Amino acid sequence: MKVEVYIPDTLSEITLDKYQRYLKIQDKEKDENFLAIKMIEIFCGLRGDVIMKLKATSIKDITQILSEMFNDKPQLVRQFTMKGKTYGFIPKLEDMSFGEYVDLDTYIGDFENIHRAMAVLYRPIKHKSGEQYTIEEYTGEHSDQMKDMPMDAVLSSILFFYHLGMDLSTVMMSSLEEDQETNLAQYLNSLNDGVGTNQFTNSLRGILQDLKISLS
Repeated sequence: MKVEVYIPDTLSEITLDKYQRYLKIQDKEKDENFLAIKMIEIFCGLRGDVIMKLKATSIKDITQILSEMFNDKPQLVRQFTMKGKTYGFIPKLEDMSFGEYVDLDTYIGDFENIHRAMAVLYRPIKHKSGEQYTIEEYTGEHSDQMKDMPMDAVLSSILFFYHLGMDLSTVMMSSLEEDQETNLAQYLNSLNDGVGTNQFTNSLRGILQDLKISLS
């Protein structure tokens, strides 16, 4: 049986929703063969019965490509387009409101609800002039829409805070220089590579646990 398979090769082609769906399965299921099927089903859009008819070597090749993709350590994604709208990373962290801070602090360490944190960090761009832009005010009402955002933006923003050595209360009270922000974004690629989505997930969870986001 000849099957045409579309395989994403960058995190920008994977939505947060798809990753959240796979993560729920990975948390409950340890059988590698089952996880391989679910990985291809979710990320490549194939039905399980179709996947079962693929050659074993093809399954191995596809899962290897996907695993290598999840080893990417992207630089901070400042803008992306989703459903016809361009979203921008919050320009000035120190201007974050207390309500924004509370929601970011609450949800950035919870991957099941991390789309709510992403709604704080990324919002539709209202006005743009060159590299400068302003974003819409935060309401939290449309956080579910962020499930369709690309995973490179999600991961890069998490890594940005991690390498910032971040305590949000400190950042809110001090100015972040543009050159420091640029250097930190460039540094995101210096992490050691892992192997496979399991290691990627464990590494990401470790990063989330290490984040020091607290008012205390």
